[in-house]
Amino acid sequence: RQDSQGYFYFVDRIGDTFRWKAENVSTSEVEQRLAEAPGVQEVIAYGVPVPGQEGKAGMVALVLDGKFNAKAFSDYVAEALPTYAQPVFVRILKSAETTGTFKYRKVDLVADGFDPARTDGSVYVRGGKNGYMKVTAAGREAIENGTVRL
Repeated sequence: RQDSQGYFYFVDRIGDTFRWKAENVSTSEVEQRLAEAPGVQEVIAYGVPVPGQEGKAGMVALVLDGKFNAKAFSDYVAEALPTYAQPVFVRILKSAETTGTFKYRKVDLVADGFDPARTDGSVYVRGGKNGYMKVTAAGREAIENGTVRL
């Protein structure tokens, strides 16, 4: 970036980190760790805004080689990542869309957020006896109203 006086500045790439619970979270670190989770073929990590919350909640979009096992994934996440970096939301994708330079298209995923009505796959939120539970329309509303604590 160049300012009005002609000085150049380095600018951090958008989307490579996000802030959650007063911590900076590296999306690439989350992706690297969770790529080794059982049943996971591809991982896309990003932050999504949640009304009433500071920063962005961690979310991962997963392409799986089978059915999503919420308990096994939750157990793996708890071992692989510090609490602040553990994804609050999980979205299941049939396939991951990439750009011409083979980078994941995170912009569309961030725009969809955690609203199950805007996704073609399932969206889960951290919590419940299995570690992650499916987000319903009522659940999304409870999260947005602050009734559910993240």
